[in-house]
Amino acid sequence: MATYRQVGRLLGISARLSRPLAGSGCQSFGFHCLSPSTGVKNRPQHPLWVVPGRNMFVQTQDTPNPNSLKFLPGRIVLESGTMNFAGPRDAYCSPLARQLFRIDGVKSILLGPDFITVTKSDANTEWKVIKPDVFAAIMDFFTSGLPVVSEDSKPNADTAPSDDDDEVVAMIKELLDTRIRPTVQEDGGDVLYRGFEDGVVKLKLQGSCTSCPSSIITLKNGIQNMLQFYVPEVESVEQVKEEEEEAAQA
Repeated sequence: MATYRQVGRLLGISARLSRPLAGSGCQSFGFHCLSPSTGVKNRPQHPLWVVPGRNMFVQTQDTPNPNSLKFLPGRIVLESGTMNFAGPRDAYCSPLARQLFRIDGVKSILLGPDFITVTKSDANTEWKVIKPDVFAAIMDFFTSGLPVVSEDSKPNADTAPSDDDDEVVAMIKELLDTRIRPTVQEDGGDVLYRGFEDGVVKLKLQGSCTSCPSSIITLKNGIQNMLQFYVPEVESVEQVKEEEEEAAQA
C-alpha cells in the first residue's frame, strides 16, 4: 500500500506532467532522430520479406543510422523493455542474439518488445549481403520454439521507480519511460537512465542510437529540451558511453 509520501510525490508528478507541450506534441522539441543530410525524419518501411516454405513474414525499417536496420518479425520479441548486446560475449543469455552474431558483419543487437535492431560493423559491409542471413536466422529461431532470452534474464529496469528517488528523479524516469523511450524505440534505439547529479542527467544510448550521426541532435535538441520543459532542475543531458561505464565499475 502506498505511503502518504509516495502518494504526495505521485500527485506532484501528475500535476507537472499535465502541462501542455508548446506547439504540437513531442515533435516541437525536434525529438525524433534526424537524417544528417536532410534534417528531416526518415524512416521508410520496406515491404514484407518472405522465405519460401516458411509461414513467417519479416519487415525491415530504416533507421537514422545507416549502419543499423530494424527488423519486425510480426510477433512479440520481449514482453517488455529492451535488451542490448554490444558483442557476442554479451549474448550468453539470449539464443536469438547468439544466432544473429554468427553472421559475418553483425556488430551489435538490440531486442525490443516487437523489433530486433541489427547494427553492422561498418559502412563497407553491405546490407544486401547481410540481410538474407538475418532474415533466415530470425525465421529459423522463431520456428524453433526456443526462448528469446533465458528465464533468469530480465530487460533493463533502469527507469523502474524506487523509494529512494526524490521527486525530480521520479519525474525524469517517468518522462523517459512514457514519452522519450517509446519514440526512440520507433527508430530502433533506446535510452537508459544512468543517474542525475548537479543538474546533469546521464543517459546511455543503445541500438541504432549508439553510432548514429544525429545522436547528439537527438540528445540535446530532443531529450534535453523535453526534460528541461517539464523539470526545471535539469540543466543538461550527457551521454554515458560503454567505456566510461566499464571504467567506473572497474
